[in-house]
Parts: sequence; C-alpha cells; structure tokens
Amino acid sequence: MTETSAAAAELGGLLARIHSSPVQLVLEFTGAGSQALAWLHSIGGSSRTVIEASDRYAPASLISVTGFAPERFTSAEVSRALAAAAYRRAKALAPDGTPVIGIGSSSTIATDRTKRGDHRTITALHGPFGSNTFELTLEKGERDRAGEEELVSRLILLAITDGSGLMQRPHIPLLGTEAISESFEPAPGFRPFSEGEVPAALLTKSGTPTTAPLGEPMVLLSGSFNPVHEGHLGLAAAAEARLGRPVTFELPLVNADKPGLDLLQAQRRAAQFHGRSPVLLSRAPLFVEKARLFPGSTFIIGADTAARLLDPRFYPDADGVGGALDELASLSASFVVAGRSRSGGDFVTLDGLTIPAGHADMFTGIDFRLDVSSTELRERRAA
Repeated sequence: MTETSAAAAELGGLLARIHSSPVQLVLEFTGAGSQALAWLHSIGGSSRTVIEASDRYAPASLISVTGFAPERFTSAEVSRALAAAAYRRAKALAPDGTPVIGIGSSSTIATDRTKRGDHRTITALHGPFGSNTFELTLEKGERDRAGEEELVSRLILLAITDGSGLMQRPHIPLLGTEAISESFEPAPGFRPFSEGEVPAALLTKSGTPTTAPLGEPMVLLSGSFNPVHEGHLGLAAAAEARLGRPVTFELPLVNADKPGLDLLQAQRRAAQFHGRSPVLLSRAPLFVEKARLFPGSTFIIGADTAARLLDPRFYPDADGVGGALDELASLSASFVVAGRSRSGGDFVTLDGLTIPAGHADMFTGIDFRLDVSSTELRERRAA
C-alpha cells in the first residue's frame, strides 16, 4: 500500500468511527476548515453526525453568531465563542437526550497575497463537560493554501474525535517547530468537581454533569478505560443481569497504581460513554475511599483487582488487609468478582483467591469471561 493510499484508508476509517458514534455536532468555522466538512460528507453516515455547519467567512456573519466584534478574528476567544454557539444550536436541534458537541474554528492561512502576521489556526470543542482549545502556529511558507487547509481540517477532525469519545486521534503532519497547544476550561456545572469542591461528579448518559448521589449506594465498575472495550461493557451487562440493578462506570482521576488523569484526559475518556451509560468521575483511588462516599455500594471487579485488594503488600500499617476489610464491611460494601486472564496465560477466578476469615460473604463470583486487554488494544493501534 502506498503512503497516499494508507493515509486515505486511515482517514476513511476515522470518518467511519466518527459516524458510528452517537455524538452529533454543529460546526462553525471561519478562515479555513471546509475540507473537514467535505471529508465528513465524503462517506455514508454523515447525517448521523452533522446537524448543521456554517462557514462564517464575512466579518458580519461571524459577528452575528459570536455576538461581538473581536480585536482579532483568528483567536481562542473567537473559536471558543463559535464552539459555544454551535453547542447551543446542537442542543436546540438534536432530539432530547442526544449527546452533542459544538466545534468552532478560526484560522488565517495562505492566500493570494502575502500576509504580514503568522499563519495560525485555533479550534475549540465545546461540550457539557467544558471547552477544549487546540492552538497551532504554522511554519509560514512551508505549505501552499491547500496544504494549510488540510492541516486546519485535520485539527478540526481531532477535536471531533475527542468529543465523540474516540481514543485514536487522527495523524496531524506537523513540521519542525510546530506544536499543538491544548487547554481546557470546565463548564460551570462541572466546576465544583474540577476545583475540588466536591469529591465526585456524575455525568448523565448524554454527558451532562450532575450532582453525584453522595451517601447513597451504587453499583460501580471502576477503571482507567484507555480505551473502553467489549470486556468492560460485557462485564457491566453480566453484573446488571446478576444483580438486577444498573451499573455505573467510575473513572477515578487519581489511581492507586497508575498515573493520574488531568481534566483533558478525563474529558476524552469520559466521552467514550456518551450515549452508552452514565459515568462517575471521582478522586477516590481506593475502594475504602469510594465506599466512604457511597456506603452500601457494590463494586464490580476482576480477579486481578481482587488479588491486589487482598494483597498484604499494599497495607503496610498494623491493621493490614483485615483492617481495610473491616472498614469496608462497616460501610456495607460488597464485591462481585469476574475471572481474569493473567500475563502468564492462566485464568484466575474468585475461587483461586484467599480471603481472610470472616470476610468471605463480602465477595461473590460471577461467571463472565472475555479476554480483552486495554494495553493490547493500545499496542495494536500504535502498530
């Protein structure tokens, strides 16, 4: 396969995944970005994604949607205003409960005259979670207008990819000194959690932040979800059938044995659940901390996680495993444990674990097996 055909295949696959997402969007752009819209419409299924798109080329058109006359028409302020307007429009046009995003982009690129300033592009993604901004200054004179238009449009696709909950971003062909700068501004409804005022936030199925039911029992399936895969979804379905209660996925920003997540990363991973399931965001890495927030909860875990929960190495204090389990029991916590394959190839279930005396009734096994690894999926994509 030639480099050109490989790039076309990569782009076609990305577009198909965007159209397979339940997320719908409105796109507002000025200065460049028409190629992104053409790409979205180049394969079947774009009606499932694109609600509306507008090229705000004349200043009066742009001002009519942003509501102000900007000092600079290519700026983060303009792109964020376009994205926020696009989001409001998407909310107004999409059926109730549909997860939606707004994309706004402002650019100044090569034209039929020499420009004194930089060639720049700024794309903003606005969703219920907040606003992501992607800024890029191009190496002036290194591409023709078509090349710069393609770069702008790829940056727009990157924003759409993030907003659609797709963890594999499109390739952005940058040159020597070029670098994309990313920033995140939380939405007002998400700010209490982002600023640490509350320990958890619940996102609805459509992605809207709402108050977490602190003090109430939940059924939680916790993970880093990088990416979400059929193993996670299948285990949740099996647990729901077993318990007769809905499962909520939990994405902790602080993890006991993995690097933590910043808000940009959390937004991307939480977006995977748009249209699928509510997702709880928390800063509680340990099960005892989760149980303090939601006493009476049931935690859906794999046997590998259960083994770590029961491993004395993780409890250096005098109370050890027994002390941790005693507190979990006092909080009426319970665990549903699914079998998991380990790196050596053997399959471990609850029956293969040693539970301290007096705590066996906190653990229940579930008959579920689907050998899918997030690590293997990431490595396969990288290859």
